[in-house]
Amino acid sequence: MRYFEVNKKNYGLGGEQKSMPAKQQEKKLKGFHEFWEEEDGMGTVEIILIIVVLIGLVIIFKNQLTSIVNKLFKKITNEVGKF
Repeated sequence: MRYFEVNKKNYGLGGEQKSMPAKQQEKKLKGFHEFWEEEDGMGTVEIILIIVVLIGLVIIFKNQLTSIVNKLFKKITNEVGKF
């Protein structure tokens, strides 16, 4: 009988565990809120993702970018030669 009384305090009739005390829930929610609001390090991750995307675009459009840059440098060289 004693076991049932102790067990009854910690668990509901179906054996499910009761929810934690309000102060403990508040403390966990506060910790979660602080974690969620903290943005340290997010800038680094964003910068790395941007760099990865840019490198991917350069690899995909390498030939087109090379021809554009070559045309641009030829035009600059011709314009400078006129002076």
